[in-house]
Amino acid sequence: MDNSTAGKWDSLPVKLNERIIQTLDELKFTHMTPVQSACIPLFMSNKDVAAEAITGSGKTLAFVIPILEILQRREERLKKLQVGALIITPTRELALQISEVMGRFLQRYPELRQILLIGGNNPIDDVEKFTSQGANIIVATPGRLEDMFRRKADGLDLASCVKTMDVLVLDEADRLLDMGFEASLNTILGYLPKQRRTGLFSATQTQEVEKLVRAGLRNPVRITVKEKGVAASNSQKTPARLSNYYTMCRAEEKFNTLVAFLRQHKHEKQLVFFSTCACVEFFGKALEALVKKVTILCIHGKMEKKDKRSKIFSAFRELKSGILVCTDVMARGIDIPDVHWVLQYDPPSSASSFVHRCGRTARIGNRGNALVFLLPMEDSYVNFLSINQKCPLQRLPPIKDVVDVLPKLKALALSDRAVFEKGMRAFVSYVQAYAKHECSLIFRVKDLDFAALARGFALLRMPKMPELRGKSFPDFQEEAVDTDSIRFKDKNREKQRQQRLAEQRERPKEARKSFVKNKAWSKQKNRTERRKKNAAKRKRGEGSDVEDEDMDELLSDTRLLKKLKKGKISAEDFDNEMTGGQDS
Repeated sequence: MDNSTAGKWDSLPVKLNERIIQTLDELKFTHMTPVQSACIPLFMSNKDVAAEAITGSGKTLAFVIPILEILQRREERLKKLQVGALIITPTRELALQISEVMGRFLQRYPELRQILLIGGNNPIDDVEKFTSQGANIIVATPGRLEDMFRRKADGLDLASCVKTMDVLVLDEADRLLDMGFEASLNTILGYLPKQRRTGLFSATQTQEVEKLVRAGLRNPVRITVKEKGVAASNSQKTPARLSNYYTMCRAEEKFNTLVAFLRQHKHEKQLVFFSTCACVEFFGKALEALVKKVTILCIHGKMEKKDKRSKIFSAFRELKSGILVCTDVMARGIDIPDVHWVLQYDPPSSASSFVHRCGRTARIGNRGNALVFLLPMEDSYVNFLSINQKCPLQRLPPIKDVVDVLPKLKALALSDRAVFEKGMRAFVSYVQAYAKHECSLIFRVKDLDFAALARGFALLRMPKMPELRGKSFPDFQEEAVDTDSIRFKDKNREKQRQQRLAEQRERPKEARKSFVKNKAWSKQKNRTERRKKNAAKRKRGEGSDVEDEDMDELLSDTRLLKKLKKGKISAEDFDNEMTGGQDS
């Protein structure tokens, strides 16, 4: 089945409620996509559905419409605290987006209420809202939903509320499992009635998704949506109307090239992906200063204010033009209208994420463009994507009028310690992320030109980090300035820093001992993978395989934490030693 339009809504073999037709007309959805024309009749005829469709294929309406049809056809009307449908999705942004779409339809269904259960909101507030207002449809992320099932002591018996449930939808199921929600999903499924309709939607059909299909669906109808005109044996994973480009530039010219490109496309809507939270913080700040008369927003997974991400996401969706600087937290399932360009400043850690990033543009039949910035040593990545991801790229003509903005970025770092520190953290986190890249044969940290890279980050000096220990960098010229003298523009932050410095000077020398040096990130075992392995063994009753090296690492982390609590090291030193800065 191809991903072009598949006829008008009245061509469905089942008749849709007039209220749904009116809302579709309002939203200007005149034609169905194939995933909609295939899934809606099956759902409404009490079939379970496992749908695999490329990003931007219109999956949301493929389950929103059947949910409303099924609930309004119930013999017994749902009471205030009876849940009829549950939609689970991996990220807050996607949950918010689904809730907004559902909300547009519910304007004509006053008898039905929905609730959004996501991280970033106070769970007690969610309990109070649910118990006071009720909800027949829940849109939720797994972690918050699992927590709500355990809130019986707070006055919410959600397990009883879902006994009336008719429909369960798992959206972006492959990502739900990628993000480690398998245990939460198993817990949630244990609360749900077995007699239900289940829809499982994913962009890729992994082994883990297949297990979930077997566990949660009864004789599912499988639907696979391909691009029109693409042979099944060579199924392209990106939308057919996407123009996918790459450009090569040296490390010290990469940011200059990005700034030139953004300046030339300032009247368009663009997403710029970076590999880590720290890079988003630094380069987002730099772009605000260097690309004028454009709205620039930043979003990543470690924002301090819990509701900030949702507000930024909503604000960017409303913009006609602007730049969203982000990590892979925005790579999957997010529907932002009229994105003209997706720019990948850093190639993602996995090849599948590359495709999902590109899918933020050219959605539901629209045209769009994507561009990845590569270093000369990374040129084989182009061929790799073509073979591994069925994602061919064409070289972008040279970007004109590239000017050197790095001196201005250095001047910003010299005038504000916040910028200086953000740049150092960004550099460190970039190197750490590079060392963990899935395609390690192409992205080799040992081949990085650290001096050129540091120039590209406009660093004033090289940071102290394990990967650089014992190396000299004659090609990098440090600024003739005492970086300790650089002050924060924020007077409160500077006052706090001066207080800390004064306390350190007063502290006896013996209390300022050096702490344990960590291994280079590139030489450490992957902690996450090891934890997953141990968790799986514990689940099977085999016990853990904590080896001597693992125990040493754990003890080292514990010693660092004790030093932080006793004031022997600063919070910044602690964060650096724990090698933070990447997105989660």
